[in-house]
Amino acid sequence: MKEIPQISEAEYEVMKVIWNYEPISTPEVVEKLSNQSDWKPNTIHTLLARLVKKKALQAKKAGRVFIYTSLVEKNEYVGQKSKSFLQQFFGGTLNSMILNFIENDQLSKEDISELKEILSKRDKEGDQ
Repeated sequence: MKEIPQISEAEYEVMKVIWNYEPISTPEVVEKLSNQSDWKPNTIHTLLARLVKKKALQAKKAGRVFIYTSLVEKNEYVGQKSKSFLQQFFGGTLNSMILNFIENDQLSKEDISELKEILSKRDKEGDQ
């Protein structure tokens, strides 16, 4: 299994922009993140540099700017973080997490109906 670098919450915000718009230039990343946060351009440049150093991003020089592409796929990262979250808080079992949400009234009737529908579809796919 491919080793996925540790990414901070701030770096994850940068990665979401990269995943949505790659390949993307430095000015474009700065513009998009400036519109959704109060980060200064220098902060964004620092986060981009960290992600390149961690090998989460690739930066290629194109004229006077860098063009960024991800070296970590979003689904791989989210999958790893999901497993880590489950392990840390719920002993690695999805049942415990869902039960916790149900017992603490975190799931609406709509959420429960959607879960039932998803499970029903999965069950039918398994029968084929």
